[in-house]
Amino acid sequence: MITLADGTILIDLDYLGIPGYIGSCLLDTGEGLALVDPGPATTLPRLRDAIRAYGATMQDVRLLLLTHIHLDHSGGAGTLAAELPRLRVYVHERGAPHLIDPSKLVRSATMLYGDQMERMWGEITPVPAERVHPLSGGERLHFGSRTIEVAYTPGHAWHHNAYLDRQTGIAFTGDVAGEQYHGSTAAIPVTPPPDVDVELMIESGHRILEWQPAHLFPTHFGLVQDPPRFLAEHEARLRSWSDQVRVSLAEEGADEDRIKRQLEDRRAELQALLPEPSWRYISDSTITYDWLGLARYWRKKDGPQ
Repeated sequence: MITLADGTILIDLDYLGIPGYIGSCLLDTGEGLALVDPGPATTLPRLRDAIRAYGATMQDVRLLLLTHIHLDHSGGAGTLAAELPRLRVYVHERGAPHLIDPSKLVRSATMLYGDQMERMWGEITPVPAERVHPLSGGERLHFGSRTIEVAYTPGHAWHHNAYLDRQTGIAFTGDVAGEQYHGSTAAIPVTPPPDVDVELMIESGHRILEWQPAHLFPTHFGLVQDPPRFLAEHEARLRSWSDQVRVSLAEEGADEDRIKRQLEDRRAELQALLPEPSWRYISDSTITYDWLGLARYWRKKDGPQ
C-alpha cells in the first residue's frame, strides 16, 4: 500500500505476481470505503489483505467506481457484490448491462484468452441489477466527505468513465489516458479492439485536462505527477502509433506480416523508452492487440484495405 493523501491509498494488486501492473485506489469517505477499479477476481485476496492492513474490514467497502468493465479493471465486481450486500457499483450506462449479465463479456474474453481465463481472471459473476448505478457522464456524486465528478471518456472503450476526486485533485483515468510503468514517466497508449477511436480518445484526454487535476491515476499504474505533460505526450504517441498502423495497412502482405514488422519496431522503441524490467511488462501479444485495435479503427474510417 502507498498513501497518496489522507484516506487515499494505492493498492498494488500484484496481478499474477507482477508488481506495479494493476492498481486499485481506496478512498475513505468517512461513511465507508470506495474502491476505484477493484481488479479481477484473481487479485481479490491481495485486495482483502490491503484493506485489513489499512485497519478496515471488507464490510466497510460500500462503493465501487468502475472506469470500465474490462476484466483487468472490474472482473471481480460480481464476486464482491455477492460478498458485500450493501455494496453499490457505479459504471457507465453502456457497461451496466454487461455487469448484470456478463455472459457476452465472458464469451468475448474466452475467444481471446481461451483456457487461460481462469488463471488470469478467476470467476466472473453477475452484479445484481438493483446494486448497479448507471452513469452517463457529468454527474457529481457525494459520498461522505468526498465529492466525485464523472466524465464520459470514450476512445479506449465505449463504456469508459473518468472520475475526479475533488478532495485530492486526483483524476482516475482507467485506460483512456494511457499507462505508465515503474521507473518511467512515459505515457503509453492502450489500443486493443474492438472499441478504439483515436480522435475520441484524444478528446477524452482534453476533457480530463479541463478538470485541471493535480494528478492522474491510470489503473496501469499509479500516480502521474504532471497531467498536462503526460496527456500531451500520450496524444503525440497515440497519433504516431496510429499513423504507423495506417501506413502499414497500405503495405503488401497479410496482417501477420504487418504485425511482425510492428513488433520489431515497437519492441525497439519501448526498450529505448522504458527502463528494464518495465518494458518487459508489455508482451508481444499486447503489441499485437494494440495494432489490431488501431487497424480496426482505420478500416472502419477508411474502408477495407
